[in-house]
Amino acid sequence: MKTLLPIVSAAIASLCLTPGARAQDASPVTGNVAVVSDYVFRGITQSWAHPAIQGGADYVHPSGFAAGTWASSVSDRSYPGGSMEWDVYASFGHSLGEDWSWRAGIYAYLYPGADLREAGLRSRSFDTAEANAALTWRNVTLKYNRSLTDYFAADREQGYTGDTRGTTYLQLDAIFPLDAAWSLALHAGRTHYPAGLAMSLANGARDASYSDYAATLKYQFDPHWSVSAVVTHATDGAFYRHVSSFVDADDTRDVGGTRGLVMVQATF
Repeated sequence: MKTLLPIVSAAIASLCLTPGARAQDASPVTGNVAVVSDYVFRGITQSWAHPAIQGGADYVHPSGFAAGTWASSVSDRSYPGGSMEWDVYASFGHSLGEDWSWRAGIYAYLYPGADLREAGLRSRSFDTAEANAALTWRNVTLKYNRSLTDYFAADREQGYTGDTRGTTYLQLDAIFPLDAAWSLALHAGRTHYPAGLAMSLANGARDASYSDYAATLKYQFDPHWSVSAVVTHATDGAFYRHVSSFVDADDTRDVGGTRGLVMVQATF
């Protein structure tokens, strides 16, 4: 999950919804591959509630520099003409004594082939870039993300009162080891759009801003294999309960709400 996710970011702390594991070992390069029953990013399904395959690689330098890439299958119902999300990211950080550390970076979400013209609308890419900064105390991380572009194609032409550059996502993540094999991750996040819909939905909803929460129970049954069970919840059901597919307007889905998913992941 998308530092992370997501996702879904520390991968489990971000809900496995975005890049995979951030576990560090002797090697500066690590990789991950996963199968997930539903790809949920920031409380919203990206795979239209269908399974997804995901994988990525990360590089960490002793100086504090880190970079990586991650990809996941997505649904063309949410990203017309596309079937993949491809992320690239880089960051720099350092420890602040024994318990504290900080990290700041750039994150780009790319959707090859996806374009609103595939849904009969004016051409518009879903590609989105964010800047982020995080502060960690022991097992708890507070992270602030701010979009440097319009937020996943949301702008005036899509019915908003203004551009959505500057959309923010504030997240709080914590990981609690339960024993040698089990761990529990808790997550809370808040997405804030700087613009709402110019015309309200049929139920009167205009504001796309919402909060999301998640709990992830992870079982590491092998040094390189794990299975996770995740429960997520996104608020603002009035806005997200009946979202129409870009492929078929009659195909609607609650893309938020309360969701459960299972992920099997391999790291190497």
